[in-house]
Amino acid sequence: MIDLIFAATIALIITLLTGPFLINWLRVMKFGQSIRKVGPQSHQKKAGTPTMGGIIIILAVVIATLAISEISQEVVLALFVLLGYGFLGLLDDSIKIIKKQNEGLTSKQKLLGQIIIAGILAFFVLTRLEIGTDILIPYLQRSIDLGKLFIPFVIVVLVGASNAVNLTDGLDGLAAGVTIIVTITYAYILYQFGASDLAIFSTAIAGACLGFSWFNSHPAQVFMGDTGSLALGGALAALSVLTKTELFLFIIGGVYVMEATSVMIQVAYFKITRRLYQEGRRVFKMTPIHHHFEKSGWAESKVVVRFWIIAIILSLVGLLGFAKLS
Repeated sequence: MIDLIFAATIALIITLLTGPFLINWLRVMKFGQSIRKVGPQSHQKKAGTPTMGGIIIILAVVIATLAISEISQEVVLALFVLLGYGFLGLLDDSIKIIKKQNEGLTSKQKLLGQIIIAGILAFFVLTRLEIGTDILIPYLQRSIDLGKLFIPFVIVVLVGASNAVNLTDGLDGLAAGVTIIVTITYAYILYQFGASDLAIFSTAIAGACLGFSWFNSHPAQVFMGDTGSLALGGALAALSVLTKTELFLFIIGGVYVMEATSVMIQVAYFKITRRLYQEGRRVFKMTPIHHHFEKSGWAESKVVVRFWIIAIILSLVGLLGFAKLS
């Protein structure tokens, strides 16, 4: 257990020490965030805030994990996904900065990269780790074998999780704060499973996000960008795949799910109503859903804190499902 604390502490210290230097460098290089004009008006003042701060998180997680954890195959795969999705996000952020607009890689390019990385993880899980194609079902004390559907399922989990965290990263401190809660909860589950090396990786993420929150709290000095959000989502998904706990992540990471689902509902309803009434209609004032509450008059800080509270509640629900299995 002490190793978990050491990993979190090392990641925290690295983030706090390197943060000011990287933020200053990003500012000097004018690597600023472009803000969508259709977003909340209050967000326009955030234009130019340094982005790609996810580099700080990734650096801290890698160093802390390598310093404390034994380098097992599982840890190597988790780090591979973290770095792979982080690199994909870095490309996306870089293109946005070069173009000076809020559009980087095309959706097809990003999706292809996400699928390739997820496919590599699924391949090694089946051929090297041989952990099987079954997944655990919360509360029911049983598992279900996915068989040939396992690889497509892993791809859906990684692509879905990385994009969901990316959508959650829309308010100062929101994605980082929720991820702290999720990774601490996951670290406990992993430790109880005997996956102590992956638990160290998880607490390293928590420590890095905690340190990053110092700079990302409202008003943010830096944004994690796709570099950080895609990497965090991919890493969480990898942890779930490596321990057969994908359905636990769906519960514990319910805030991410809520954010992604709101976008899907909005897009689907808009397209359906446009066909039926020649005019697209909306369920929410704006998505992801955190913007809906902003448009409803909630202060940004209130939305963030209340989403943290929801994340804590969902983590407790997930832990209850784990307790039924143990």
